[in-house]
Amino acid sequence: MCRDLARIASDYIDGELGTGKVMSVKMHLLMCGRCRSFIGSLRASIELMNAHSSQQLDEDLVRRIDERVSESLNARRSGNDTSDP
Repeated sequence: MCRDLARIASDYIDGELGTGKVMSVKMHLLMCGRCRSFIGSLRASIELMNAHSSQQLDEDLVRRIDERVSESLNARRSGNDTSDP
């Protein structure tokens, strides 16, 4: 069950699991200190990330980065990579 919990932990925290799954997770958490600790750490990490990600993304910058990454990948695939190592 610990591996299963690790796979669905984010969904559990986000409230995206059905009632049966939630009950199963809660029962497991009652018995497993490691998983309780894992869920607590994941919650704290999510809260920390949310607290520091309040800035809006510059959509134009993201688009330009995506274009450059695509260009670089395409150049590597075609054997025309001219970027510095």
